[in-house]
Amino acid sequence: MSRVIEIRSYNLKPGARPEFHRRVLDQAMPLMERFQVDVVAFGTSPHDETSYYLIRAYDDLAHREASQAALYGSADWREGPRDAILALIDTYTSVILELEDAAIDSLRARPALRKG
Repeated sequence: MSRVIEIRSYNLKPGARPEFHRRVLDQAMPLMERFQVDVVAFGTSPHDETSYYLIRAYDDLAHREASQAALYGSADWREGPRDAILALIDTYTSVILELEDAAIDSLRARPALRKG
């Protein structure tokens, strides 16, 4: 079975990565869990000091759209960590791939992908 993954790559403001990671752990992850978002992996990129990534899995593109609309449209997000998290981001981009479950599970099983 194949699913859709989104790889979101963030370029953070200089010096913001430790605070961004803390907010991801303390605020964004609990919200994504509450909204049943399948977070495959997240963390810092080793190639520079301002990059961060988030990998999420969805059943299909429609599921991705509905899931993100529910999360990012919620009062929990808008009145919660939204502004503080967005203030730390310079730019971001998303790439969507269709992968087999085994490939997704392989990404999920790599502890190095979860470091902060």
